Amino acid sequence: MDKAEEFEDLRPLLFSIAYRMLGSVSEAEDAVQETWLRYALSSARPDSVKAFLATTVTRISIDVLRSARVRREAYVGPWLPEPLLDDPYEDPARAAELTDSLSMAALLLLERLSPLERSVFVLREVFAFGFEDVAAAVGRSPAACRQLLVRARRHMDEGRPRFDVDREKRDELARRFFDAMAQGDMDGLRTLLSDDVRLVGDGGGKAPQLARAVAGAEKVARLLAGARPAIARVGVTCTPRSVNGQPGALFHDGDGNVLNVFVLDVRDGRIHTVRSVLNPDKLAHLGPVADVWAVLRAVRRARRAPSG
Repeated sequence: MDKAEEFEDLRPLLFSIAYRMLGSVSEAEDAVQETWLRYALSSARPDSVKAFLATTVTRISIDVLRSARVRREAYVGPWLPEPLLDDPYEDPARAAELTDSLSMAALLLLERLSPLERSVFVLREVFAFGFEDVAAAVGRSPAACRQLLVRARRHMDEGRPRFDVDREKRDELARRFFDAMAQGDMDGLRTLLSDDVRLVGDGGGKAPQLARAVAGAEKVARLLAGARPAIARVGVTCTPRSVNGQPGALFHDGDGNVLNVFVLDVRDGRIHTVRSVLNPDKLAHLGPVADVWAVLRAVRRARRAPSG
């Protein structure tokens, strides 16, 4: 294969590495593109193209992550990863690790790690690279990488939630959840939520957002039951989808533009966390983005209008 063919064959893997490093679809795509440019301009013919490209995309991602941390400290409101509908990389031998590391909960835990810890964890624990290749990617010795991995595993294990793994049961619970939302059924919603459920919204200062997370089954059920019928009256639709390997949904305005994404964490047969991504910058890769402020104004008018 020529360089372009070699690169395209490995592009899904490179994107998957970069996305888990950065939690951003757009930044991951940029990192992959920069990796291609460096490879195309390089005169070297590496012994392992896979190891060379993985090293390059990892180093680019580390640099991006270090600058991104400064931006995220000044981020308005809670920060959530950009939602990903489909992971382009598949490896049946690593299916469990790939799925587990893709969830928003796992990506948020990865945010707690240093860039080097995150790199070592992603390359070794998720994608099973050998320690020699991991060491080359992060510029540390294999022994140092083993220590970084120990620390990373400890941080991840301390905060890692244990979600329900039966996809059929999760999907059925999500279906009932979105049906109850559509009907404004507060009692129905309450039965599906854990007592300590949290609703977390990410508007990034560019969309309406909650001042803080809403906690408790009663409060979350009331908020969701009250909001859904009103937005349905102005043409907003809800399409259940798998998001980051979890049950979720895409919301579109009356013109079919992406308005919002919901992701559900399911544990012990109940919904434990509802994450809502409204920041338009984080939705652009999903299609044309709705004017959420215009939708909000339409909702307010619809609520004031007499029914019937």
